[in-house]
Amino acid sequence: MKAEKRSTKWRLRSSYLSSIISNALVLFMLGVLMLLIFNAQRLSTYVKENIGFSVILHDDVREVDANFLRKTLDASPYVRLTEYVTKEEAARELQQELGEDFIGFLGYNPLSSSIEVRLKADYANPDSIRKIEDELMAHRPVKEVFYQKSLVNLINENVQKISAIILLFSGLMLFVAIVLINNTIRLSVYSKRFLINTMKLVGATWGFIRKPFLVRGMLHGFYASLLSLAMLGGVIYLVQHEFYEVINFGQIGLMLAITGLIILLGIIINLISTSLAVGKYLRLKADELYY
Repeated sequence: MKAEKRSTKWRLRSSYLSSIISNALVLFMLGVLMLLIFNAQRLSTYVKENIGFSVILHDDVREVDANFLRKTLDASPYVRLTEYVTKEEAARELQQELGEDFIGFLGYNPLSSSIEVRLKADYANPDSIRKIEDELMAHRPVKEVFYQKSLVNLINENVQKISAIILLFSGLMLFVAIVLINNTIRLSVYSKRFLINTMKLVGATWGFIRKPFLVRGMLHGFYASLLSLAMLGGVIYLVQHEFYEVINFGQIGLMLAITGLIILLGIIINLISTSLAVGKYLRLKADELYY
């Protein structure tokens, strides 16, 4: 009998543990999607602010005039940052990329000085860049404004598509999460259907029968949410080195919002699913429990 009791306790604990882990995995996926949704705007801004162009200067432009133009650009509402690149610096960078001394082969430096410009996100679109290009070409030192038009169009189109896909996928994942957690809890309650029926037979009220199941469901939801938050924190820690400007632990408000939502979802979904599952077996008659 002792061995049987130990075996029963182990089965119950393993059942609870598997339920918590499966719920935690689902909540973890929801947490990742929440992180993507809340950071969608930051991600869009991050991508767009890496769009820029090169202002190619005439060969006879003095450095003082180039610096004046750069300061003028810095004061513009559409510029996030600028960097002045001299002919010599451009030649060194190209030599490193090519791996050979092209100046020694040609006998002169064919490159021009330039100002590398990074735009603010609101202006990183084809229409705004064309207007900025026309404005810059009116300056005497400017020889050419170079940027990849196809890349700018592609980035703007893809940012909108990705945002829509993330929202659609998030809604689908929320539905899947609710279904999976509900099925897990139904299986857990199903294994105790005869216990529920026995309590009914001895005169226990429905509220009395429901209470321990609901409390356990809430606790399991809380434990699952804590486990999912730990996994989410590990993922953020691993990826923040590459995407620090988009995702990092410094976003206190965002982290608190996601933490609260995951804990709330974990508890509420488990509570509602447990209540529905227990209610189903409370309404069944004894002979219906075998089907």
